[in-house]
Amino acid sequence: MNIAIMGAGSLGTIIGALMAEGGEKVDLIDINESHVNMLNQSGAKLSGFLNKTVPVNALTPDQISSPYDLVFLLTKQVFTYESLHQLLPYLHESSIVCTLQNGIPEEYVASIVGGKRTIGGAVGFGATWKGPGESELTTEWEIVKKYAFEIGETDGKITSRLSDVKAVLEHVGYCKITSNINGIKWTKLLMNTTFSGMSAALGCTFGDVLSNKEAMTSLAYIADETIKVAHAKGIQLTNMQGKDMEFLELKEGQKVSEKMGFYHEVWSPHRNLKASMLQDLVRKVKTEINFINGHVSKKGKEFGIPTPYNDLVVKLVSDAENRKAAPVFSDNLLFFESLNKKLKNKPSTLVEGR
Repeated sequence: MNIAIMGAGSLGTIIGALMAEGGEKVDLIDINESHVNMLNQSGAKLSGFLNKTVPVNALTPDQISSPYDLVFLLTKQVFTYESLHQLLPYLHESSIVCTLQNGIPEEYVASIVGGKRTIGGAVGFGATWKGPGESELTTEWEIVKKYAFEIGETDGKITSRLSDVKAVLEHVGYCKITSNINGIKWTKLLMNTTFSGMSAALGCTFGDVLSNKEAMTSLAYIADETIKVAHAKGIQLTNMQGKDMEFLELKEGQKVSEKMGFYHEVWSPHRNLKASMLQDLVRKVKTEINFINGHVSKKGKEFGIPTPYNDLVVKLVSDAENRKAAPVFSDNLLFFESLNKKLKNKPSTLVEGR
């Protein structure tokens, strides 16, 4: 089977390297020529919770020359159109494109490569790109082995090809096949709108967010908005890492403090992670904020659901993009403190802090 990793960044480098180590014929494709050259010259250096260097075959998109049976799409959504059109000449009728991107890109991907070629997927671990040829695994290895991936057909059917994709992904860690990929994707979106969104908006690690009461209060409301928008679309969130993410909805009379133990239990193993959107801000490149928190804001408007916390994250990250400077924690935290105070004093408040 000819396999491609389209977008060999922080996650793609690790995933592709471990597949290659497992004996798969896989190309790591990326537009960063210095990264591609280093991968070919010295192998993929994996650091953090992994410590190894794996020989790999890397290409830039213009060097693709043979068709692929299976493609794992890991480019940022801002590059989806360009990436897929570069790949189209090298896909055959039964090729599979498995989306492992942030957000909910499956409908758009299917519009380009065809619904029959598209499989949805979600990644359950994080990584940081350290420079040409090196990626740091920032999630504990035991978590990766247990909760690496979830994949499914967009129509919910369980097909034989899912088992083929699962076998390839399990060179990295456990892969679960699901009949509810839409619920999984919205659950993953929740994980990204909360800690990834706050990490990018505040310019800090997940651990810094976990350690700050005001940041965590704001994060709890980001989660609540995301869940309520998903419910408006008729989608129920699913378990992630063995935990029911529906628990994070703030129902009438519930307090933010009741949810804090859950957050710490699930996200403490990821304390060292910095959101990929923050990594983009540091590198002064465009982020996926409009496909993450911005997606919740957009769908919230469609269904008449207020999303002030997601809106604020979008504004702060967009402002940082425009300034080409990473956010300063203490400065941007003031905006969340002000919003917490404003909503706490509203007379129609039903839950603590709103």
